[in-house]
Amino acid sequence: MNIQREDIAMIQNVERYLEGKMLPNEIAYFEQLRKNIPEIDEMVVEHNMLMHQLNTYSNRLDFKNTLNGIHDKLYEQGDIHEGTVVTRIGKIVQFYHKYKRVTGIAASVGGIIALVISAIVSSIAPANNNNKLEQLNRAVAQIQQKQQYQGNKLNEVAKNKEENIIVNSGGTGFLIDAGGYIITNAHVLHGSSGANVMSSSHETFDASIVYRDEIRDLAILKIVDNDYQPMKKLPYSIKKNEMDLGEELFTLGYPRNDITYNKGDLSASTGHDGDTLSYQIQMSANPGNSGGPVFNRNGDVIGIISTREKQSQGVSFAIKSKNIFRLVEDIKNSNQPVEIKLSSASSSIKNKDRVNQIKQIESCVFLVKAFNKKKNN
Repeated sequence: MNIQREDIAMIQNVERYLEGKMLPNEIAYFEQLRKNIPEIDEMVVEHNMLMHQLNTYSNRLDFKNTLNGIHDKLYEQGDIHEGTVVTRIGKIVQFYHKYKRVTGIAASVGGIIALVISAIVSSIAPANNNNKLEQLNRAVAQIQQKQQYQGNKLNEVAKNKEENIIVNSGGTGFLIDAGGYIITNAHVLHGSSGANVMSSSHETFDASIVYRDEIRDLAILKIVDNDYQPMKKLPYSIKKNEMDLGEELFTLGYPRNDITYNKGDLSASTGHDGDTLSYQIQMSANPGNSGGPVFNRNGDVIGIISTREKQSQGVSFAIKSKNIFRLVEDIKNSNQPVEIKLSSASSSIKNKDRVNQIKQIESCVFLVKAFNKKKNN
């Protein structure tokens, strides 16, 4: 069983939690995760069992070495003789054989627990199952090939008022607060220290990375550009409640350098392998759609596109929009000086036709470019 890099990171976080090495805000966040996601709580319990077994195994080895050391010292001092040595050695051998059975059991239990932990991590992080799913962020090489007709807009998007940057990947993001807060997928920003965003009118703005949640695969950016004019109010709302099967959906995103529309239906109330954090939607999604909003027919946000099924045509997965509220709550609990106001009121574009809905929404959806600064030689 192959353990992905993200799986190892999760296990390391569990160990940090159990060893008391987390900061207070990290502990609060992790304990909230245990309450909200039973699988993570179960992982903590089982990993604690594993660590206990390993500690027991280590203590027994130390005890055995101590006994051997005491025996050797007594023999050197003449306190025990040859016959006693045989007796002592016999006892140690008996102890070892008894101990060896316990060791075998501990090793077996430890192996089973390790396999269970790996399986649990895979089940709660289905987006990392690369054999079946494909994340929808796009590589720079793909973008460059598609942007030649616009004179390589990549350099325009990577504004940042600096030339010493390397663009890693891109995706889509959309406003969740009229003041300039944008949500996207965490994997779009993976390995990057900064980001820029481009609007549907090809205006580019500097942005800062405010928060990343690798478990939910969500991240928040903040536009920090003097050229950006904040909106007074978002035209759409963000839904907290679950959606019904068969509901008509649509999305806007950047599989190319221009904003693109697509539509589909809600085909399952859970995501890949029964993931309760996501929906399955019958809709084509391409590299660049990662982090894009999914709207219902009234223009309410119901999800964020994250992955697609490799083997099935037109099957994609979207993180449920109620996770946006949970993410914002986690940021508040972490005592960060960030104030995000999410709107759950009825959408102002509810009764408009699709064309007019898109006209009001598209200015809220951005092409996201993640980058690192070049190292000075």
